[in-house]
Order: sequence, then structure tokens, then C-alpha cells
Amino acid sequence: MKSKLVTETSGQRIFVVVLDPGEEAFASLTAFAGQKGITGASLTAIGAFERATVGWFDFGSKSYRSIPVDEQCEVLSAIGDIAVDDSGKPSLHLHAVLGLSDGSTRGGHLLEGVVKPTLEITVTESAVHLRRTKRPGLGIALIDLDA
Repeated sequence: MKSKLVTETSGQRIFVVVLDPGEEAFASLTAFAGQKGITGASLTAIGAFERATVGWFDFGSKSYRSIPVDEQCEVLSAIGDIAVDDSGKPSLHLHAVLGLSDGSTRGGHLLEGVVKPTLEITVTESAVHLRRTKRPGLGIALIDLDA
């Protein structure tokens, strides 16, 4: 993983992060947020994966249904945010639309993506901290603007 701080103004930083082949995107971006002390940000990404798993949240079971993509795919669009969880660690929430070789797509919550050949991410830090709090009734953690 390589990163570059491209601008810093009034407590807001913007980074460009480039992941290399074989890196797992979700874990790498979570680690990056921790290393840079990012407690609130939005992010966008494009690139490709050699394989990935996206998920669809099932409110009945309060869990993600895995949708494996076991082939090379283009990251047509990825958008998400970074907040901190109840333990104060970075919490990444990222949705992705993946393009397949036949022109079809798969999309959902990015659970895992192994980069090939690259993933280019722009991380725009917010000037305020964001907290993601577990909502027991829903089974997921959501950004809590009152925290």
C-alpha cells in the first residue's frame, strides 16, 4: 500500500491511497485509517479485484448474506465512510458495484476484495469525529450523530 497526503486545510486531510496486487482492500483501508488516526471520513475507489465478496444485509437474520465473486472483476464504483466503533477503532462501511467480464454486475456491502492489479482510493477526512454505534434491534452498527 502506498499513500500520499494531497491536501490539508482547516483540519481536513485528503489522501490518495493505492493498493497493490494481492492486498485485501477492506483490511488494508481499515489499517490505513488506524495508522493515520482518521476518525471520520468519506471515501471513493476504483480499480479491480481478482476475487471479492459483497454482502446483502438480511434484517431477519441480522447478518450479511455473502455474494462471492470468484473471478476478475472491475470496481466500477465504491463509496463509503470511516467512523470509529464503540471501542474507538476505525470502522469502515463500504459499498461496491463490481463489473464482470460479461458486462453484468454484482454489488453490495464490500466484505472482502483481493486487489488485482490496483485499487485507487481517495479518502476525504472530515473535520469532526464520527462514531458508529451498534444498534441491537437492527443487528448492525450505524453512524450516531449524537455520540
